[in-house]
Amino acid sequence: MKVEIEAPNEFQGTIVGQINQRKGNVANVDTRESSVVIDCEVPLDSMFGYSTDLRSVTQGKGEFSMEYFKHSPTSKEKQEAMVAEYQKQFAVKKK
Repeated sequence: MKVEIEAPNEFQGTIVGQINQRKGNVANVDTRESSVVIDCEVPLDSMFGYSTDLRSVTQGKGEFSMEYFKHSPTSKEKQEAMVAEYQKQFAVKKK
């Protein structure tokens, strides 16, 4: 997902840290007067709950928008976890 985040300057480091924790890539950082605009790409499944986290770290002053950008394959670890879960459920149904 293409994500654009706008918040006061003093929260820039914290926001970039959050994006990194969510496996995102920061594409551009732009400063406008007393705010910062961060453009980044973040996997959709990592964005659930982000609104609450952003408002928490920015004292309610941060906003973000999100739009579809491109389809990317899921990580190897996530694929293996999904296959294991499916096999576990399939084994239970088979009994």
